[in-house]
Amino acid sequence: MKLKNRISDAATILAILAKQSGLLLALICFFVNISNAQKVITEPSILDLSLLNKQKKSLDAGDLTLKAAYQKLLKSADKSLSFGPVSVMEKKDVPPSGSKHDYMSLAPYHWPDPSKKEGLPYMRKDGETNPEVKLYKDKEYLPSLCEHLILLSIAHHFSGKDVYANHAMKLVKVWFLDTATRMNPNMNFAQAIKGVNQGRGAGLIDARHLIKAIEAISLLLANKAVSKEEQAALQQWFADFLNWMQTSKIGKEELKAPNNHGAWYDALRLSIALYTKQLPEARAIVNNAQKRLTTQMDPSGRFPLEMARTTSFHYSVFVVDAFLKIAAMSKKINLDFWGFTAANGNSLPKAVDTLLPYLNKQKAWDGPQIKPFNDQEAIPILSIAATQFNHQKALDWLVANSASHPDNMFTYLLTLNDF
Repeated sequence: MKLKNRISDAATILAILAKQSGLLLALICFFVNISNAQKVITEPSILDLSLLNKQKKSLDAGDLTLKAAYQKLLKSADKSLSFGPVSVMEKKDVPPSGSKHDYMSLAPYHWPDPSKKEGLPYMRKDGETNPEVKLYKDKEYLPSLCEHLILLSIAHHFSGKDVYANHAMKLVKVWFLDTATRMNPNMNFAQAIKGVNQGRGAGLIDARHLIKAIEAISLLLANKAVSKEEQAALQQWFADFLNWMQTSKIGKEELKAPNNHGAWYDALRLSIALYTKQLPEARAIVNNAQKRLTTQMDPSGRFPLEMARTTSFHYSVFVVDAFLKIAAMSKKINLDFWGFTAANGNSLPKAVDTLLPYLNKQKAWDGPQIKPFNDQEAIPILSIAATQFNHQKALDWLVANSASHPDNMFTYLLTLNDF
């Protein structure tokens, strides 16, 4: 009620000013900003709530394709009901801070050096994951948690069954809010390299999964499954995490990353800025992402630093995924990242078009790839390109693959999006 009163008082003042000095434009802009501010904190930033509601109506009307996908969704969501709760407190090792509340993980591509005493410092083997990373449960739990939250929130939206929302919020409260189990809002000790450091900027890539958590929480909020008190506490947690990202030494280090790490850094902080209603910050992040696209991509539509990796196909798709999520979120603040073309000709449609012949297997991938590429990695980027930006060739790929890989595409079929 207080907010409504403040809006009403401000509107009255602006109306007087408009009459007296012709500031009608200011009045219009005020209400546009109020509307946008309310929208970004009550709806997901990537998932399209209006589209989900249309899909739900089609499902309720008996659409057979959606019905099959819905059954697969519920089967997966039912499995999610047995997941967790999990927390950062379950790890065996204690972070250098002395608090298990701090997230902790190891750099995946670093191994003991057999030529050195005790294997220290660890040496890099790009693309080869050291199994030791599995001993650090935080890195295993966080992506699993976020994946289950997405499934549960979507299942709740389509089914209306509180059991899914209740379990999702139980998972959320244990990881983010409960005093005894919550994760501190930092990643000071992420992706440490033994014998070199206790944590590093590159470790922030672990946090990209939080975008899924924010989407899930926002969808639950839109369906009235999150209390005002829980929402306020979660917004505070994420605001604190964003502040840490942008002010800590490690966070600033990742800000400068000239590859997929930098793109995902911007994608995550844009997601948080929208969720916590920091709209000027969100616009600045989008502008920064445009600069990244300008410098990271070459004239052929490739990303040279990703092409230099031993799994270059994966990383080429991975970086475009980050930029497409930024583009989808940018629409919430009326910025057209998809339509942006840099002075050097770089653009997001160009990046997608460059990848499509390889994803369609019209061309054999011509970069290093020491592991088989999983075609399903393409679903997240092509779903955004097709659904939110009407990219016909991306849609054609999805239609063809939804028939051959239905078990992997039920989320896309229901939401016309994927993660």
